[in-house]
Amino acid sequence: MATEIASAHDIFPHIRIVMGMVIGLGVARLLSGVARIVQHPGQYRLYPVHLAWVASVLLMLVHFWWWEFGLYAIETWTFGKYLFIIFYAITLFLLCALLFPDSMLDYTSYEDFFYSRRAWFFGLLATTYLLDVVDTLLKGPEHFARFGNEYLFRTPVFVALCIGAILVRDRRFHIAFVAAALVYQISFILRLFDTIV
Repeated sequence: MATEIASAHDIFPHIRIVMGMVIGLGVARLLSGVARIVQHPGQYRLYPVHLAWVASVLLMLVHFWWWEFGLYAIETWTFGKYLFIIFYAITLFLLCALLFPDSMLDYTSYEDFFYSRRAWFFGLLATTYLLDVVDTLLKGPEHFARFGNEYLFRTPVFVALCIGAILVRDRRFHIAFVAAALVYQISFILRLFDTIV
């Protein structure tokens, strides 16, 4: 009995479902954390930098789901490519888990929690910037070239800022970093990802 081999366009929706499940868990984690803050506003003192990173990571997850449509152009899927995409999604989920832990009992405020876990958070954030380079290359040289020199400049700068955020606890640095990251992220999306191509 002859068996038909599925085309790349048949495989992609299958991979997108698994990827979507992991990203959905991340979105649910962030929204549950925000809902907990709304439900119990006085339980733990809020910290604007923490909330700004929550907004940034939520935007990153939504954007990830949007830009990964570009994987549709991949002609040949391998288990390695599939594993990479799932690993990338898992890394994003872990960022969400580091913003809203299962329990805050060991911490006095979100500020206390954020700074005590900043090495993990910014280490993972730097990893996502590096994974994004591989992800962009997977979609082909034309896709990579679309971003020009800005992309090659942006990645090392953000990785360096993440390393700085691990080493530096200064509030002014963290406020400036998250503000710049959010502004740039919104600009990048509107300029280069407003439509799926």
